Amino acid sequence: MQFRQQALSKLQSPEEIDLPVRFARPQGWLVLIVTVLFVVAASVWAVTGTVTSTLNAPGILTHGQGSYVLQSPVAGQVTAVLAEEGKRVAAHTPVLRVRTAQGTTVVRTLAAGRLTTMVATIGSVVTTGADVASVERIARAGDPLTATLYVPAESGAAVPVGASVDLTVQSVPSQRYGVLRGRVKAVGRTAQSRQRISTFLGSGQLGEEFSQHGQPVAVLVQLDAAPHSKSGYDWSTSDGPPYAVDSMTPASGAVHLAAQHPIDWLLP
Repeated sequence: MQFRQQALSKLQSPEEIDLPVRFARPQGWLVLIVTVLFVVAASVWAVTGTVTSTLNAPGILTHGQGSYVLQSPVAGQVTAVLAEEGKRVAAHTPVLRVRTAQGTTVVRTLAAGRLTTMVATIGSVVTTGADVASVERIARAGDPLTATLYVPAESGAAVPVGASVDLTVQSVPSQRYGVLRGRVKAVGRTAQSRQRISTFLGSGQLGEEFSQHGQPVAVLVQLDAAPHSKSGYDWSTSDGPPYAVDSMTPASGAVHLAAQHPIDWLLP
């Protein structure tokens, strides 16, 4: 009790009134200063900094003019295949010879292009209207390739024209030759049905693949040209693959969306 009384007396002594009061230790002030500086820096970055996001979507390399499905005008048995898959064909080029009860009929192309798929084989039986081949429309031999990406409809509005795109091409090992470079040329305004995609690409399988998660929006990508490369297009590596890439080759695109300030995410 004696020591307690002495302590209370000391605290109540007038000499103690002018002594400064210690509110925090030096370590505490250091933590406070660091926290304030961090908050200030984060606030400045949120206003002046930018963040870029990407949108991934499947697609395919094409010449941008679509394809058409060649159908047999008669029923009968295929006796000869007159055109080679992968080759360019002119309009009205003979493709198949079909033997019918009335004689032999020659199936011809409707328009010039590249024969991408030959369904009919020698000896097979076809019916009237059956699909026998797919032809990609190509107006001129030097027409450049483009890429068509199928983006989810709810994300289409976020894709700006002119955005840069990195394309991973199925036939090109990206670990060795990198990715193909391009820019968004156009964004579709309406969602694409499975039937519409199938008609444009000349393949029901591709129509099913690109619409399996709902009706997408078509995004047209113009490839960056690079005459010095073997493929004729710009790649993330110096030269890209030592060979040309073909149309109707599957690809996956990463679209670089417009940069945003972080504070925009917090504002309505």
